[in-house]
Formats: sequence, structure tokens, C-alpha cells
Amino acid sequence: MPQHAPDPVDVFAWIDDAERAREKAGLVRTLRPRPAPSPLLDLASNDYLGLSRHPGTVRGAREAAERWGAGATGSRLVTGTTELHAELERELAAYCGFEAALVLSSGYAANLAAVTALSDRGTLVVSDAGNHASIVDGCRLSRAETAVIPHSDPAAARKALAAHGGRALLVTDSVFSVDGDAAPLAAYAAACRAEGAALVVDDAHGLGVLGEGGRGALHAAGLAGAPDVVATMTLSKSLGSQGGAVLGPAKVVRHLVNAARTFIFDTGLAPAAAGAALASLRLLRQEPERADRAREVAAQLYGRLTASGLTAARPDAAVVSVRAPSASAALRWAADCREAGLSVGCFRPPSVPDGISRLRLTARADLTGEEITRAVETILSTAPAGAADGWARSEGWL
Repeated sequence: MPQHAPDPVDVFAWIDDAERAREKAGLVRTLRPRPAPSPLLDLASNDYLGLSRHPGTVRGAREAAERWGAGATGSRLVTGTTELHAELERELAAYCGFEAALVLSSGYAANLAAVTALSDRGTLVVSDAGNHASIVDGCRLSRAETAVIPHSDPAAARKALAAHGGRALLVTDSVFSVDGDAAPLAAYAAACRAEGAALVVDDAHGLGVLGEGGRGALHAAGLAGAPDVVATMTLSKSLGSQGGAVLGPAKVVRHLVNAARTFIFDTGLAPAAAGAALASLRLLRQEPERADRAREVAAQLYGRLTASGLTAARPDAAVVSVRAPSASAALRWAADCREAGLSVGCFRPPSVPDGISRLRLTARADLTGEEITRAVETILSTAPAGAADGWARSEGWL
């Protein structure tokens, strides 16, 4: 007689409790498919240079897809490396001032590749407390000893490195995605060199915005191309495409080709994304003033919002972070902005390491003066009670 499997039980009943807890804390996240084009004024995306819909970028994607096909068809070590990928790597490395580059399927994969392939169980990884989740996950997967230091604290970094005495690396964002503040790269590099450690910098929010012509934060700090420095970055922000890259000495890139699991075992970046990124990079080289304009727009947003009483972090690049009284207030504020025709980011725990919820605005180089005014007026008119500067000071935020 055939045996019948017992009736299924609700093995995911625990999710109901988790959902109720999220709802109570105002931390529910939902997907909102957007139309093309969206009727909303966009201050939520990371399209810092306004290149994602630029005709040149779109043409680069289209021509690459027509020539190479819709997908890479395999991992980079099998069939997923085209001549286009190699061309993008050469031009990206040259523009940012590094010896070599390696393109991966995302910035997340690039950070995992760099951290895990450049460390092992005997390595110390010193990580800034404000680092992106992809760096945090890279530290966890590396199996290395990890020391999390206070945010932007070179003295703490040097102390941690000095106490180890073996192979070590310090990993940090160049521009932190929550508040848009820049890391003390020169001081971090000095700490690394004093203790013989490598410096790994995620320049996702610096590429296209900082440095001469948007060459990045490491270029601005005079560290690009140094033999002890590695950069990671994404192609999905200033370059308006998709994908990631690791830049550094050629021997580091060769090592990643042989040791980085997120490179070896992942399908290569789609040709259309590679073509779009290459086209955007060439546009940036032709129009370097886009980087200056992105920073100028960020400064205008910050100045006008804080002059009206809101609390915001002074932007070092193109991210303007405006603090909200609570997670639920931030969620409502963002929703009210959206209803008024403005799309803004909403950062709440666990995305924010300090537990303070924020509206996150991204300055775009293609925003007009009229659009900046409209954005500021919308944010101010929808601000919740308690968002003013005086309330923030009373809560000890400043």
C-alpha cells in the first residue's frame, strides 16, 4: 500500500509574528512598481548625474544588446566575458586612476568579492561602523576576525590594526549612504600604512560626484592607483546602469579572478548593462561639469531645508539626509511627499545604524532650479510635527 505524506503544517507561522512586530514598529517595507516614465519628481534614486535615461546611455545599452545578445550566457570565466566587458574594465580603471579593474554583476557582489578574497581566518578586517550592508556581509563571509570601529575614527582604526600584528585590511565606504558624509580617507590610509595594512574603499557614492571630473573619492584624496589601495564601486548610481567593479593593482584583480566566489560562480554582467555603463562613463569624461552640478544641487537642498528649520546632515557628495521624529513619521512624510508628486527615500531601522529615521534625498545633476524649489517646498509643506530644528536639538540629535 502506498504511504501518504502527512498533511502539511504551517511551518512559517513565525512569520506572522514578525510581520506584526514590523507593523507595530512602523518598519514594513513594500514594493511600488513605477510606470515609465514616472510622473513623480525623483529625489529618491541614485541617478546622481541624470544619465540613466540619457539618449547616449540608452543607445549604448541597445547597441550592446543587439550585438552581444540579451544575456552574458555564462560566468565570466566561461562565456560571460565579451570584448565589451574588457573595454569597460580598461576605461574604468584608466579614468579612475587604477592599474586594473574587474566588472561584476553588482556593487554588492564587488564588495563581497574584495573583502572575502583579500582576507581569511588569520586576517583582521577593520570595518567602519557606518559601512554598507554589503561590506558587513563581506566581513561575515570572510571568516576573518572583524573589528568594528566607531564611525570615521582613524585613531580607533590604527589602534585595532596595531593590536593585531598580522595581515590586515581596513574597509570603509568613501561616502556613507545614510548621511552622505565622507570618510577620512587620508587619515585611514595613514593608519593603514603605519601598520602595514591594506585599504579597501567602497566608492559607490563617490564615483561621478567627487574628484576631478567625478573620478571618485580616492582620486580626490590622492590615493587612486596606490599599491596598497583597492576600490570597489557600483555602475548603478552615477553611471545609471547596473553592475559593480573592483579596481586596484593588477595582481589584486588577477587574484580576484581566481579566488572571488561572487565573480567565479556568478553569471557575467549583461552586455546591455556593460554597454550602458561604458556609454555613461564616456559621457562623464566629455561632460565633467556634471559632477560639480550634483554637488551644487546637494548644497542648495541642504541650505534651503536647514534654513527653514529642518535638521539635515551637511552633504559631502550628493546625498542629503533629513532627520525625522520617528520611523512612522518618516514613513508618513515620504508618503505625503509622494502624494504631492515628489519621490524621496525613507531610511528606517535596520538600514540606519544609529536608529534615527530619515528622509534621504539624492541630488541629481540634471535638476533645474524650478525643480529644486518644488522639492524644497513639498518637503517643508509635508513635514511632520517634531521635524523642526528645535525638536531635534531637544532630543540630542545635534
